[in-house]
Amino acid sequence: MHKIAVLPGDGIGPEVIREGLKVVQAAAEVTGFQYETVEYDFGGDRYLRTGDVLPNSALDEFRQFDAIYLGSIGHPDVAPGILERGILLKIRFGLDQYINLRPIKLYPGVWTPIKDKGPEEIDFVVVRENTEGMYAGAGGQFKVGTPDEIAVQEMICTRKGVERCVRFAYELARKRAKKKQLTLVDKANVLTYAFDLWARVFAEVGKEYPGIKQEHAYVDACCMWMVKNPEWFDVIVVENMFGDIITDLGAMVQGGMGVAASGNINPEGVSMFEPIHGSAPKYTGLGVINPLAAISAGQLMLEYLGEEKASRLIEQAIMEVLASGKIKDLSTSSGVRTWEVGDLIADAVKRLGSR
Repeated sequence: MHKIAVLPGDGIGPEVIREGLKVVQAAAEVTGFQYETVEYDFGGDRYLRTGDVLPNSALDEFRQFDAIYLGSIGHPDVAPGILERGILLKIRFGLDQYINLRPIKLYPGVWTPIKDKGPEEIDFVVVRENTEGMYAGAGGQFKVGTPDEIAVQEMICTRKGVERCVRFAYELARKRAKKKQLTLVDKANVLTYAFDLWARVFAEVGKEYPGIKQEHAYVDACCMWMVKNPEWFDVIVVENMFGDIITDLGAMVQGGMGVAASGNINPEGVSMFEPIHGSAPKYTGLGVINPLAAISAGQLMLEYLGEEKASRLIEQAIMEVLASGKIKDLSTSSGVRTWEVGDLIADAVKRLGSR
């Protein structure tokens, strides 16, 4: 029995999570796994009503679950940063979700701005370190508001943090068994201290994986190649801040935020899965948001819960529905309602699972 904490969140979050759970239920029915969910109302509305963001007691509760399924965080009446730091980062850091996993995969029938590239060329994964770097919050401000103001933000990289991220990436490259290639992305030609550590760990751990080809790219070159030659990549491993940047570029390469999902992974603990799009408050309640990213996040969640058959069925259903042309695009003007997309994918899961 899998225990899943559900955080629908703000804006369109509850709408897309509803469809994601619909598809998870369809997969459970045809493959036979059991699960239970507990819903939490953490987000902007609760903060405005009570002043609570995410109490420490919630983290203790989350540790009793097998996974967390998140919709979106962000409220127009709450100052930027309060919810993001108080909920998203607090969960990631508090539960030591040290891997941010971002599949960059173009599905059939999805438009990409990259000319002459298709699903065969766009299929790689970014492994982003998720708890260190500049996101560690080391630094401070001095003489704020004066001509002498100083702001310092430090990048923190530990041997432990780097090694466990790099090792996860090597294991993933071996498991994917595609190109069996791992690319380290950094800015070692400028940020020498931090990325010397990354380079040494990458090489040392790589000795344990002789079957994995080691590649290297500076982050600026990586951005160019993701657009020009996405087929060059298999698995990318990257530190936190640069990973944040290149994964958004990756989302556009695969067709936009509407189809991009991510996992915040603690391989030894509780992981959290979410679509990477925002809360889109102006579309709340209109039923025009495509929930495919949330559905894909649910698919990724099932894979990491060990329900590989169910995960494969959902991905096959997504590809079948997209290839059918029933969803002409992923925009809010597609003419397909949020719940209709969920129905299409859930029905396809049941149909594929009954074969």
